[in-house]
Amino acid sequence: MGSLGLKPIDTKTKIGSKMGVNTTNGQKNSTVVAIEPEQERQEHEPASPATRLFHTKSLNCYIIAILGCTTKINRDVIKKGLESTLVNHPRFCSLPVVDEKKGIRKWVKTRVNVEDHIICPDLDTDMDSPDEFLENYTSSLTTTPLDMTKPLWEVHILNVKTSEAEGVGILKLHHSIGDGMSIISLILACTRKASDPEALPTIPSSTKKEKVDPGFLRRFCYYFWFLCMVFWYTVVDAVMFLATILFLKDTETPMKGGAGVGHTPKRLVHRTISLDDMKIVKNALNLTINDVVMGIAQAGFSRYLNRRYGYKNGKGSSKTNNLPNNIRLRGSVVFNIRPSTGIKALAEMMEKKSKAKWGNKVGYVLTRLPISLPDNPLDYIRQAKTIIDKKKLSLESRFSFAAAKLTQDIFGSQVAAKITSRVLSHTTVLISNVVGPQEEITFFGHKLSYAAPTTFGLPHAVTIHFQSYCNKMTISMAVDPQVIPDPYQLCDDLQDSLQMFKEAVTNQDVKGI
Repeated sequence: MGSLGLKPIDTKTKIGSKMGVNTTNGQKNSTVVAIEPEQERQEHEPASPATRLFHTKSLNCYIIAILGCTTKINRDVIKKGLESTLVNHPRFCSLPVVDEKKGIRKWVKTRVNVEDHIICPDLDTDMDSPDEFLENYTSSLTTTPLDMTKPLWEVHILNVKTSEAEGVGILKLHHSIGDGMSIISLILACTRKASDPEALPTIPSSTKKEKVDPGFLRRFCYYFWFLCMVFWYTVVDAVMFLATILFLKDTETPMKGGAGVGHTPKRLVHRTISLDDMKIVKNALNLTINDVVMGIAQAGFSRYLNRRYGYKNGKGSSKTNNLPNNIRLRGSVVFNIRPSTGIKALAEMMEKKSKAKWGNKVGYVLTRLPISLPDNPLDYIRQAKTIIDKKKLSLESRFSFAAAKLTQDIFGSQVAAKITSRVLSHTTVLISNVVGPQEEITFFGHKLSYAAPTTFGLPHAVTIHFQSYCNKMTISMAVDPQVIPDPYQLCDDLQDSLQMFKEAVTNQDVKGI
């Protein structure tokens, strides 16, 4: 482990007498070994509002990160690496328990036996369809809850050769541990550059353009107009958000989940597309990668729904327009509303037991995804950019976070969770986009070929995450197979949409010449 630049740490915690606490989420009570009362003030932390929300029945969510490796995975190396990193993180060595006397949920530190968190089944290396096995295995994880009597995470090691990897590692954890951005940052803090085993990976950041001072009067007019736009778009989005709570629902399309969809088994699938192709489109149209991502989603959903409606109407053709008029389809887009901790700070926190900001602090933005079949495919991206630019001027994400927190403070976690679940269930899909490292990385000495994170437990039949890595973008989805029986067709439509954009901008350049 010397080449990893990480020092082994002592993960042993002093354990005292048993303390009766409820560690369940609607399950039978269990008694766990916790810290002695005189140490409790130093060894426990009150649960955040988001933690309490994610332990309600309405929002009992999990995160799964699938990591494909270019080599077979050494269980002992992974175990030693986890003991040096994740186990030193407060959330990975604590239990969310409820003090039955005070009725308060808190994180209580406990002893961690890493062996209990690593699952490495004995597999047939000559199986007929390893890709299908991997999909079935990961999908089965959506039907089995975590053991609430130990820290809420586990690592599965599957040494089976698939079309994309020689071995696959799967990290499953409860969403109460942290938001998606925090978890991805934490995983990256456990990695190192493949070219330099001592260096943390590089995450691309947006570059700010140099601004020329326009003078006091123009600057004053600009900021006045900017504040007016922020106020206006925030008011509009807040009204739409409240309307969604009360009555405004998406159209019942073949992609829309019904009642109880958050608790149904999910199918986990992913597709890797070219990040370089996305950059070609981005540069040609002077956009951002986020604009291209939302354009891909909009075009892919339109193509998929057109085909489904065609089959439903007995036409069976995707070349004709089978879409009904005035489809309302919205995505709940996840926004991180606090500055990222940074992987360097997280690496130091795990190695030196220092402190770093952590938790769930995300807001949701309800984003319209126009469903249509325009003659010019680039209209998808132009529409997406117009919508996103307005959302950037809105404080909707902070409004949704503040509204959930205020409701929780006044009415309690159960009511806040039901309202949040109601808002999400009135939309069709959850979308997120996370920036990954620019270069190849290793996870405790194992070079990664791809990373496919996703979530399940929210009231959506489709949850889609875009994760970049090197020159690739992985589209990772969790779908309800009863609603989306052909998830790979949806993957094809998303991938074909990018190709359609690339061809359009290439032809546009040729015509310009």
